Amino acid sequence: MKSFFEKNGDYFYFAFRVIAGLLFFLHGWMKVSAIIGGNMPAFGLMGLAALIETLGGIFIIIGLFTRYTAIISAIEMIFAYFMAHAPNGWNPLANNGEPAALFFAVFLVLMAFGARKWAFDRR
Repeated sequence: MKSFFEKNGDYFYFAFRVIAGLLFFLHGWMKVSAIIGGNMPAFGLMGLAALIETLGGIFIIIGLFTRYTAIISAIEMIFAYFMAHAPNGWNPLANNGEPAALFFAVFLVLMAFGARKWAFDRR
């Protein structure tokens, strides 16, 4: 089993990067849709979050500036957690901060390993 995972590790990591990027993009796109629909202002922290998440998700999916994107996105998740979720309690499951905590962990992995194979960063 170990040899299977070592031999196919790049495929698993690619799937991890693309799925994480897609989910992050969708979080941003949800905010962009609210801005376009007039339910949220385009300026301010939520507008900045929409920009970081939408573009960051795309960059992570295609593997462009992956480490830099992960650093910026991780910082955003720290701010999101402590500004929006932590005031409602310390437990991420109870304060709806679980996505921010999980995305932060994902970005730590992306910072450590970069885009690896099948990415624009490799060209």
